[in-house]
Amino acid sequence: MSAQTLADSREAEATGSRLGRRLAAFLLLAAIVALIAVTPFLPNYYIRVVNSLLIYVLLGIGLNIVIGYAGLLDLGFVAFYAVGAYTYGLLASPQLGLHLPILVILPIAAAIGAITGILLGMPVLRLRGDYLAIVTLGFGEIIRILLNNLDDLTGGPRGIFGIDKASILGVSIARPGEIFWLLVVTVFIVGTLVWRLERSILGKAWAAIREDQDAAKGVGINTTNVKLAAFAISATIGSIAGVIFAASQRFVSPESFTLQESVLIVLMIVIGGMGNILGVFVGASILILLPEVLREFAEWRILFLGLLMVTLIIIRPAGIVPRTLGPVRLVKVLFGK
Repeated sequence: MSAQTLADSREAEATGSRLGRRLAAFLLLAAIVALIAVTPFLPNYYIRVVNSLLIYVLLGIGLNIVIGYAGLLDLGFVAFYAVGAYTYGLLASPQLGLHLPILVILPIAAAIGAITGILLGMPVLRLRGDYLAIVTLGFGEIIRILLNNLDDLTGGPRGIFGIDKASILGVSIARPGEIFWLLVVTVFIVGTLVWRLERSILGKAWAAIREDQDAAKGVGINTTNVKLAAFAISATIGSIAGVIFAASQRFVSPESFTLQESVLIVLMIVIGGMGNILGVFVGASILILLPEVLREFAEWRILFLGLLMVTLIIIRPAGIVPRTLGPVRLVKVLFGK
């Protein structure tokens, strides 16, 4: 085979590979657009499933900052989810008699979530690995136990019911279809901001800590502030997700914020791909939608889901979506830039 023939063959293979990647990217984008366009016309049950998916995507994006970007294992993330949900439950219900609108509650919940994240981050700054996981797990359980025992404030095990319908500028947001659009806008805004953070100086500092904390400190990175920023931003997003969850359910109780929820969010990130927003979407889709698809096989679906997770982790230990396949590369694949 001549050199020219070999070069032509390699060029043809490269062209075919590029076309295949572009086709896959277009199909992914088309599927997302189709899902957004079709969902509002589906029965309420299916819209609620998609809403649940989007709430977990929000939670996954938030936790991904701590685990995927900064490399800090947090098993108590559900506590921030609970903080946001109970903030809305207390401020928009007869519980305290305030009945504030959601646009007022959102920044309040975000601020409380950020403060809670900093309060968690300060005692665990020197901890790493398993020790950090144990402490954060304990923090999540402490929050749940407090919610369960502060009967006069949180309603205890009964929770808070009769929460007001959410409305924005006089437009009611109570039905599943209306909550869906609120979630789509929120996920888009939060996802864009987090993606920009990933590419910022702060994001590069997180990556340095993730790879080697001692080396990061040696080159002048203030690891204390960078870690606290990760916890604060992550907690803020978790609280925002909690507000929307409470607004959609119009009821909150401690049973919605168990350790199982934290583990589920961690699994979404691990399976989808740590440090990648696209991976969060993939992981959430598998762990939220698949059990609904297999609902008819109630006795076997958890076993099947467990086997699938084990298989995926063995085959793709770094996650289904590699860290390098971010939104920028996806755009380049789509438009050939």
